[in-house]
Amino acid sequence: MKKIIIKVAVLCTFALSFVLTSCEKKSSAADSAVTITVWCWDQTFNIYAMNEAAKIYNRDNPNVTINVVETPWDDLQQKLVTSLSANQANTLPDIILMQDNALQKNLTNYPNAFLPVNGKIDLSQFAQYKLGYGEVDGKNYSVPFDNGVTCTFLRRDILESAGLRVEDFNNITWDRFYELGKIVKEKTGVAMISYFGNETDIIMIMLQSAGTWLFDSDGKPLLANNDVLKKALDIYAKMIQDGVCLIVPDWNAYIATINNGTTASAINGCWLVGSISAAKDQSGKWAVVNTPKLSNVATATNYSSNGGSSWMVMANSKNPDTAMDFLNKTFAGSIEFYNTILPSSGAIATWEPAAQAEAYNQPNEFFGGQKIYIDIVEYAKHVPQVKYGIFNYEARNAVGMKINDIVNGTSTIDVALAEAQKNIEFMMGY
Repeated sequence: MKKIIIKVAVLCTFALSFVLTSCEKKSSAADSAVTITVWCWDQTFNIYAMNEAAKIYNRDNPNVTINVVETPWDDLQQKLVTSLSANQANTLPDIILMQDNALQKNLTNYPNAFLPVNGKIDLSQFAQYKLGYGEVDGKNYSVPFDNGVTCTFLRRDILESAGLRVEDFNNITWDRFYELGKIVKEKTGVAMISYFGNETDIIMIMLQSAGTWLFDSDGKPLLANNDVLKKALDIYAKMIQDGVCLIVPDWNAYIATINNGTTASAINGCWLVGSISAAKDQSGKWAVVNTPKLSNVATATNYSSNGGSSWMVMANSKNPDTAMDFLNKTFAGSIEFYNTILPSSGAIATWEPAAQAEAYNQPNEFFGGQKIYIDIVEYAKHVPQVKYGIFNYEARNAVGMKINDIVNGTSTIDVALAEAQKNIEFMMGY
């Protein structure tokens, strides 16, 4: 009997020791140091936001280090392509920031390089237009970040000197914008807007507002027979020809026209708020309304997008669950986070609950006390979803190369687009 009792005691002691040891190991593993490396660019915007997200996450996860490596976009894209083409994904970080324009191309070319976020991130709370950029075969691979929704930024004082009001520009068509622009030009000598070179941003803004792009549903080029594109080019050419739109040589000249009163408005992504607000002497003189829409287009809306970026978790990550959890609890889950980064960086969210943050509800004195961030978040809810396609940049460039010919009258829109169609088809191997 004693032997049996002794054996049972020994077994119980061994079992208890095993349980305690297992718990110790589990606890130790949970608290072990984890480093998540992130590649992104722009110290005052994306990098700042990522570092602030790390501070919030570290309160409950002090063992996780978010290592942010400044990587300019062009360098990031080149390193990504080089590493994945050489099957050396181990040289890549855990998380990267990717421009929305490039999402479809990278996802299609490297389908196994990124992890789907479905089930890890609550995507229902993001502006839905952003989700289409990172979706392939029903799976989403990106966590939306900054808002690229477009706005019409208006110089209130210049409009009033032309006998117009800010309200005259809300919920209007491009044809009406053109007519109002002619009034401003005639009475003040100031152009209504400006753009630079053969840049196609304004054309793309018009297309997305109508839920249309440069490719059909099968991904084939849609330039020559794209009626919405023809309308966009037609109104754009008219604005340039009549001095309503001033063409400048580069980005710096574009910003200068906005800051020095050469133009009465700017139509671009909401990220332009920072550049406009840099002219401190113009505080109180600006206002924000939505984007003009194309006339006689059934799908046209007063909402569009230009620019923006999203976070992606790389499939090579050694700590993918931690990387996902980090994004879920910050960029996809913290009102405090967005309240922190908005005043300092101007990073406007596409995560809709961010609108509850105090910073979003503050009147903006530069914009005459208007609560512009609440308006911008609302605009984002209505932007039509489009997919840019693999050859997005190439198709845009093909159109851009024909703009001067159309404006100068050396080519009709039909002829120009037929030539652009042939060029992009050749690149795509059709």
